[in-house]
Amino acid sequence: MISGVALCFVSFIAYIAWRNRRRHTLKDIRGPPSPSFWTGHEKVHLNTKQVGDLEFQWVREYGPTWMAKGCLGEEVLWTADPRALQYVFHTSGYRFSKRTVAVEITRLFTGESILSADANDHQRHRKIMNPAFGAAQLRTFLPLFRHSAARLSQRWKDMIQLEEKSTINVHKTLSRMTLDVIGEAAFDHRFGVLDETGVEHELVQAFNNLFVDTLLNPSSWDVIFKSTWRFLPQPVLRCLKYLPYREYRRFSTYLQTAMHTGKTIVNEKAGSTEKGSKDIISILVQSNLMEDARAQLSEREILSQIATLLVAGHDTTASTLTWLLYELSKHPEDQQRIRDEIKTARANAEARGDDDLLPSDFNNMNFTNAVIKEGFRLHPIVPTLVREADSDDVIPLSHPIETKSGKIINEIPISKGQGITASICTYNRLQSLWGEDADEWNPNRFLDEGREKGSLGVYANLMTFCKLFKAPALSSINLTLFQTKAAGLRACIGWRFALLETQAVLVELVENFEYRFPEGVEVIRLNAGLMAPMIEGKMDEGLQMPLEVSVIV
Repeated sequence: MISGVALCFVSFIAYIAWRNRRRHTLKDIRGPPSPSFWTGHEKVHLNTKQVGDLEFQWVREYGPTWMAKGCLGEEVLWTADPRALQYVFHTSGYRFSKRTVAVEITRLFTGESILSADANDHQRHRKIMNPAFGAAQLRTFLPLFRHSAARLSQRWKDMIQLEEKSTINVHKTLSRMTLDVIGEAAFDHRFGVLDETGVEHELVQAFNNLFVDTLLNPSSWDVIFKSTWRFLPQPVLRCLKYLPYREYRRFSTYLQTAMHTGKTIVNEKAGSTEKGSKDIISILVQSNLMEDARAQLSEREILSQIATLLVAGHDTTASTLTWLLYELSKHPEDQQRIRDEIKTARANAEARGDDDLLPSDFNNMNFTNAVIKEGFRLHPIVPTLVREADSDDVIPLSHPIETKSGKIINEIPISKGQGITASICTYNRLQSLWGEDADEWNPNRFLDEGREKGSLGVYANLMTFCKLFKAPALSSINLTLFQTKAAGLRACIGWRFALLETQAVLVELVENFEYRFPEGVEVIRLNAGLMAPMIEGKMDEGLQMPLEVSVIV
């Protein structure tokens, strides 16, 4: 029997390798030599010490579009070309599906959510949930953002005073605060994890280092195994959550915990939700009362949306703020410029008779918003995205490339099933877009009215989190624009929420504290699904961003 299973396995691998060899439409596209037939560049890329370093090297040698090998000889088209990205994610967005591996990994920790839905279900989910994320609804969240940021501020002051501790792991407490925010804003439910030690809270336990435990430094066997998923039938893929390995157990535990929490919240709200309410949990519950099946979400879909909002609504924002404080700790002059803007904004608010800042005040802080944009640009929380062509197509390029045969081409024909990897971190550092100092921190680039305008990401011509859309000028910012989680046919539905929360929290924390980067510490950016901050030599301690924090008297 064992020999029969082995024969079937070998035959399956041989079939995949044969399929990959048949689709050699990229054979004339230049790219790095493959280090391994079995894992191609996949394992090397996933295990790179600093996110983006490998792609930055490739783009210098081959230009913004190149071919790299996947597992078992697969040819993968990599691109950071603006026109190619616009075409794949926006112009023809629903003709380029998420790759099976991305969908199924997402399904492991979000269930049947908007993130794992196919084109038809995605449109249904989005239509149902859109009212909860309108600009008018968003403005009602600002007092919550301000209050939560003030609670975090007080927590840090207590830590500095009572523990005589000026070095704080800012990522840990930011993550707790943003979890509390999403609980209150989305579900009218207070988790209270910022006030607790968090050890006993099941959600904190489920979240703790979730992506580090599941996606960081995968084994060669796991990389090869995932490459076979696109050839497996859906019933088999639905059984992945039962695999007895760390990644699958951790994701399964989180999903079960999130759904259990979601069920409690839904039961609390089911009897009290008023018709017409626009908060997220009310809309999810009310969808089940609709007679039109197209306006309904099943119970599992509702719980899956809650699981999605819990992880996407807090972890990405916490990571964004972490990297912003990291850069500001190295640039004290930028901290002071932000404080000067805050002082001016408060004076304007007082002159109007307002007790606190309004959304318009945050939008008018030009340098503060330039800092946020520059943080998004240098530290995209999701560094790459993967897609697959649903049909034969032609990818247009804004930057022509030279092929192996010496031709200069400005478009690439591809066949159905072609894998495409969008290098967001590389796009965000293209010198042709951002200038010769593209690898350096420089918020002033977003204040330069003479800089060429772009129209890729919905916020500042960036492509930091994932999706694309037609965007305004680099220097513009308002509540209708947010690139990091944003735009295109699969735009993050909560981008407005995330922007205002980032603005409100950053203003609070920079107004009240000074930040310095500690000597002798090396922060590395690891690829754990999200860009993960960890300390060289202390990776076993999980996600960390230690900064020296002092109270401004």
